[in-house]
Amino acid sequence: MKALLFINGIPPKNLPETEGYSLIACSDGAFHYLKEKNFPLEKLDFISGDFDSHSGKDENIYEKKFICTPDQDKTDFQKSLEIIAEKGFTKVDVYGGSGGEMDHFLGNLHVAFLFKNTLEITFFDEFGSYFFSPKKLVLNEVKGKTISLYPFPSTKNITTIGLQWPLNNEHLGLTKRIGTRNVAIEEMVSIHFESGDLVVFVSN
Repeated sequence: MKALLFINGIPPKNLPETEGYSLIACSDGAFHYLKEKNFPLEKLDFISGDFDSHSGKDENIYEKKFICTPDQDKTDFQKSLEIIAEKGFTKVDVYGGSGGEMDHFLGNLHVAFLFKNTLEITFFDEFGSYFFSPKKLVLNEVKGKTISLYPFPSTKNITTIGLQWPLNNEHLGLTKRIGTRNVAIEEMVSIHFESGDLVVFVSN
């Protein structure tokens, strides 16, 4: 089962198709831009958050879908993921995770890291997609796209096939060397690493 989650970053220019998702949710801040973009709000399964950015005056019709999560030690994104995981989902596509204040973007990456062993989270924005990679990854139909490999904070023994600048059993680390702005020269790119964590960015 796959879930679709909107959070309160830069809204997507074009809303995604909702077919194929068994659950659709948003944080309280994202509710505003979904209304402005005429998203079919009846498709939302829940709206989660502390409602600090939510007026609540004209949403009475959806009141039963509100899940108040006032814990200030967690972000609305984290609390939404907890609800999604509790409902048994393993895959989540996230829109609104980047843009705006960069500390929010980094905070969202941190939250995704906390869930990397329980949820397969993929972020989408106007530039592309990004996600924490499994140790063995195959990307299809990516020829000509920019592929960036970002250690979080370090990744060891990385080998790639299909990139313009391949890695052969090499290490990446935030304080040493990172693998941004590579290019796929084949339709299929494979990435394998032995230990650590790696964020993969794929351009549109």
